[in-house]
Amino acid sequence: MTIYIAASYDRRWQMLKVAATLERAGHEVTSRWIEGGRGGDAPIVSAVEDLIDLARAQCLVSFTEDATGKVAGAACSGRHVELGVALATGKRLCIVGPRENNFHHLQSLEVYDSIADLIAGLSGK
Repeated sequence: MTIYIAASYDRRWQMLKVAATLERAGHEVTSRWIEGGRGGDAPIVSAVEDLIDLARAQCLVSFTEDATGKVAGAACSGRHVELGVALATGKRLCIVGPRENNFHHLQSLEVYDSIADLIAGLSGK
């Protein structure tokens, strides 16, 4: 399955490890943002690349923050937009972590506590 990973940018290093785990499980990760190196890019370039990467994916996996995490700001709110785009385009939707907003309670959204649980859910186990 092709998967787009959505998370706060400051979790990029963690998401590189998640991508490797997903790829070892037989999935393809389309999220180029986790590779970094786009800091000098114009924001519009990053946004367009993210939308292209999301369009290539069958599933969006969003990593949420708990209540003790940092306060969401402009630098980390893109994952909410990505979830909305994925919802509107009929993609499979998964979150790993706690529900953060009303949309995380939709019945079509799958909620997992860990990456291991996510991989099991993606494989139907």
